[in-house]
Amino acid sequence: MLASWGRAVVRYRWTALGAALVLAVVGLTWGTGVFGALTGGGFDDPDSESTRAHTRITQELGDQDVDLLVLYSSAEYTVDDPEFRQPVTATLDALRQRPEVAGVASYYGAQDPALVSTDRHATYAVVRLRADGPDGKVDAYEKLEQALHAPGVTTQVGGNIAFLSQANEQSKKDIERAELISMPILLVLLVIIFGGLVAAATPLLIGGLAILGGFVVTRLIAMATDVSIFAINVITLIGLGLAIDYSLFIVSRFREELAAGHDRAPAIARTMATAGRTVLASGLIIILALGSLLIFPQAFLRSMGFGGMAAVFVAMLASLTVLPALLAVLGPRINAWPIPVPWRRRDRGGWARLARSVMRRPIPYAVGVVAVLALLAVPFTQVRWGGFDERALPADASARVVNERIAADFTGGMVAPIGVLVSGASVEQAQQFADQIARLPQVTGARIVASRGQSSLVQVTYPGEPTGDEAAAAVRAIRELPAPPGSEVLVGGRTAADLDLLHSLGTRLPWMALIMASATLVLLFLAFGSVVLPVKAVLMNVVSIGASFGAVVWGFQEGHLAGLLDFTPTGFIEPTNLILMLAVLFGLSTDYEVFLLSRVREEWDRTGDNTASVAAGLQRTGRIITAAALLLMVVVAGFTAGGIAFIKLIGTGQIVALVVDAALVRALLVPATMRLLGRWNWWAPGRLGRVYRRYGIREEPAPAREMAEAR
Repeated sequence: MLASWGRAVVRYRWTALGAALVLAVVGLTWGTGVFGALTGGGFDDPDSESTRAHTRITQELGDQDVDLLVLYSSAEYTVDDPEFRQPVTATLDALRQRPEVAGVASYYGAQDPALVSTDRHATYAVVRLRADGPDGKVDAYEKLEQALHAPGVTTQVGGNIAFLSQANEQSKKDIERAELISMPILLVLLVIIFGGLVAAATPLLIGGLAILGGFVVTRLIAMATDVSIFAINVITLIGLGLAIDYSLFIVSRFREELAAGHDRAPAIARTMATAGRTVLASGLIIILALGSLLIFPQAFLRSMGFGGMAAVFVAMLASLTVLPALLAVLGPRINAWPIPVPWRRRDRGGWARLARSVMRRPIPYAVGVVAVLALLAVPFTQVRWGGFDERALPADASARVVNERIAADFTGGMVAPIGVLVSGASVEQAQQFADQIARLPQVTGARIVASRGQSSLVQVTYPGEPTGDEAAAAVRAIRELPAPPGSEVLVGGRTAADLDLLHSLGTRLPWMALIMASATLVLLFLAFGSVVLPVKAVLMNVVSIGASFGAVVWGFQEGHLAGLLDFTPTGFIEPTNLILMLAVLFGLSTDYEVFLLSRVREEWDRTGDNTASVAAGLQRTGRIITAAALLLMVVVAGFTAGGIAFIKLIGTGQIVALVVDAALVRALLVPATMRLLGRWNWWAPGRLGRVYRRYGIREEPAPAREMAEAR
């Protein structure tokens, strides 16, 4: 099947290269406009109580969101001094005249002591913006940002909209920084791994095409639905990483076929039949794994699914069309401009010795690796879940500084109060309900802040942070209170949204796991004709991912990597981060599994000897899998140097998973278990065997394998 595809690509190689050039031009001109088409936020479940509360509050009481918190401070003057008061009041008066501003509340109008710091050297204004949705408000904020500054005093802007704007900007900076860090290192490593400049350049060309193509596809998707700005990080990371992996697999095999004496056309056909089959199976599994994110209602996770699927699809398609077309043009010139690397000749011998060692002592290897993985996974048993906040930004980001100063320096400072909508009740009934809330031991105060007709908004304060246990206990306690007769009560706010998020993710996580496992089981069966290997692959993925999750909890929740990576530990993990990691790592782990098993299956088809096949598969793929993991780690490492904490977390988790997967699972544990299982590796019941022979992703059966199976 894929051999025929390879011959067709050789025949139409210039057409394929022309189409790639068109895609690159469209990507550079139109696709890069995706940055302006994406949205911020997207972490809420549209059907949750907190989201419904926000919608109903807006409908019944008008927009009550606190969009911006503008902090004015001075080391020299107090809020009562004319040098402080006059420029601030003049600035706020001018703001009220701006078309983007719906309302401004400040100490100078309300005389609310909660709006003044305890040392009276700072005050903050609450600004509501006149725009539809978070993206419209971000645009409005960016238009009037300079108008917020008062002369003669220090001005810092925080609040939800400032946070979204700064997170979007930081995301763009992180991508640029990641590319600057990773690209030179990637080029050097590719030259070392391939031993030549021409061969080293091909993965970067396919990687660039995968990123640009991912931008084009994602912008098309954004025309139909909201896609988060953070999808760009996934497109860059996954697109470049997998394109390099796939290019490494295909170029290495093509050079091997040339070295065996085959001409370029037969070499490409044989490469597509082997490494091409690996890329096809791997790409489909990763696409389906990332597709499992689409079952979640949160736009953030769906966006990561859309972006990742787009990048993987283009990387897979380019590796199966553009790359073989390029190889058909280059032919033996793929080895041009060689760079001698002294240790390359010794690689095969080292992997051969390791393969023989694992085949001789599979039980000690298997037990030892499982023990190490279990030890790495132990911290995950102590995971604590919580929502992300401004601490995800760098310490000097104004959105973070403002929130931290209000919480620390202002009496009763509260940047994220609980909002309780009492609908269908009189103001007196709402006040009585607010009094009930105020008597709860989990809260510090409750008061009506807005009222219209039969609807009232009760604002509730609590001790600690919005992501703390006290805030969560307050939300639960309020939700347990009986509503006033004939009325409806909806509890919203950041803490309520976090609790609703956990519930929403928990109900859909089993379905996500089922989708990923089912896709892996079906596609690996079609690729290798065994019911044992797919089950084992799923188990190997679980132990590998468990180890990376444990490392993330140890490093980020407990803060052991805070100094090294420059972030502020919060004492908890935001759950969408690990769900995204689960989808990405499950796909990447399967990628290396497919590559190893493809070579083992090829040897099994040729010899019918399980032990020899496993040893030969490890010997021939060990260096390439290790190199692929190293290159992908370099790509990921660029993102860990960024400024957004949860991107650092995801990047670190992937690096740990890649190390564990390449060095322990695929190099030691998988070969050891395959040695122990023997011929059972290739077992399939009669009916399933017939399904594989008819529909499997395979070439013509080898006589040696058929004889072994007949025995």
